[in-house]
Amino acid sequence: MTSAAPSVPRSLPWLLAGLSMIGPFSIDAVFPAFPLIGGHFAVDDIALQQLISVYLLTYGAMSLFHGAISDAIGRKPVIIAGMLVYAMASAGAALSTTFPMLLASRALQGACAGAGLVVGRAIVRDSLQGAAAQQLMSRVMMIFGIAPVIAPMVGAQLLWLDGWHGIFWLLMAFTVLMALALMALLRETHPPASRTPFVPRELIAGYLAFGRDRPFVPLLIASSVNFAGLFLFIASAPRIVRELLHLSAQGFPWLFLPVVAGLVFGAWLSGRLAVRHSVAFTVNLGYGCMLGACALHLLAAVGFESPRLPWSMLPLALQGVGVQLAFPTLTLLLLDRFPQRRGGASSVQAFTSLMLNAGVAGVLSPLLSGGMLALAAGSLVLTGTGWFAWRWYQRTLRVPPAAPPPRDVALQAQIAEPR
Repeated sequence: MTSAAPSVPRSLPWLLAGLSMIGPFSIDAVFPAFPLIGGHFAVDDIALQQLISVYLLTYGAMSLFHGAISDAIGRKPVIIAGMLVYAMASAGAALSTTFPMLLASRALQGACAGAGLVVGRAIVRDSLQGAAAQQLMSRVMMIFGIAPVIAPMVGAQLLWLDGWHGIFWLLMAFTVLMALALMALLRETHPPASRTPFVPRELIAGYLAFGRDRPFVPLLIASSVNFAGLFLFIASAPRIVRELLHLSAQGFPWLFLPVVAGLVFGAWLSGRLAVRHSVAFTVNLGYGCMLGACALHLLAAVGFESPRLPWSMLPLALQGVGVQLAFPTLTLLLLDRFPQRRGGASSVQAFTSLMLNAGVAGVLSPLLSGGMLALAAGSLVLTGTGWFAWRWYQRTLRVPPAAPPPRDVALQAQIAEPR
């Protein structure tokens, strides 16, 4: 991986990619260790699920603050502090002697894990503009998309080294190395002249200002729901593989390999299109791929009495391509609505996306994963919601507000232009 542009250090894509992996690994790498943890602390499956719940709760709550704090004191100290505290929390988890101690360590992990992803997105937009920013964001999101797929496999291998403790020791070592690399290689991208004070009253006022900006709300919806249609299948993977496809645990690659292939190719294609086509073209193509994949899911569900390999899983690759085409551009457009508060805007987007995906995993997946037709319909509704939000955003640009804030007028006109 090389630098996206001469104006940024060659190490920046690597640093941002590493930071993007921490959140997914913190969740999925622990799954293979559940039986060992349950046996060690003599707790049932409901208690073990709290290891995910408390992590997501603190992750979501703190994601509202990481970006705003970085708007006030700079990007670099927030990320480094987050990594160091995360490392201490991981050590606490590995050394836990009681289950409540392990839960407390997981909560602290969640509170810090989002710092890298949330603030990292702001760093991308601080450092680059236009096609270069889209290319770098695409690379980072490729790693973010792949990490949840490979994390369980890595966690399973670590069980052979030091049981469930090895997973947390690895997370500690990785974040310590990341903190050291950030200290040495990351340069501050948010200078003091651009900073805004972190005052709770002003923070709330800033978030309310986001809501009053007409293009912000549809962009927030489109960028947050973008991954949800694909995530519905990922969250339903255990039931799809075991109950619908009637495969063993060795059958999970039938679902995950198309997802990974689509996400990787989509990220590569997004970077290529960034220098050749408008942002509107890229997002429209992305949603075209996602909606096309939903149509193929529906056709396969109706045409086959039961899911059939590989045809029932192949549309996931096309859906992954669409996700990676649309998401980088949507995120950059969202951050550009408030150039002085990009960290805060990234926080709101991360929080909204996390809460939505938690609802997909906790509510929609259990309700719909009994059959491929229900999953296909649910994915279509989620993807369609994102598409309508994108069209809503384009319409807001064609009717300028009475007192428009300073923006890149050429870019706005390009997005609003019908394609």
